[in-house]
Amino acid sequence: MGVLSALSGLLFAARLNAATPRAGNLFELDAIAACFIGGASAYGGIGTVPGAIIGGLVMGVMNNGMSILGLGIDWQQGIKGLVLLAAVAFDIYNKNKSS
Repeated sequence: MGVLSALSGLLFAARLNAATPRAGNLFELDAIAACFIGGASAYGGIGTVPGAIIGGLVMGVMNNGMSILGLGIDWQQGIKGLVLLAAVAFDIYNKNKSS
């Protein structure tokens, strides 16, 4: 994991042409949202690697689309938060429905 973290940090710094301490701020929101969109459960024990990859692709397309549309970073974070809330609500609804 350390090697992969270092590699992603190098790639991101190369993309920005700079290395700033706050360059990866709030990336954890994207990672958590990708896992929930991919099918991971808030209750644990559910989730697959392909699901997490699909969730990551959905988040990547959403980030790219919002950037192309020219939305401000505040709006982007708000929309991503709403998507995460919707994914968690869907998970809780399915958990209660199956019980």
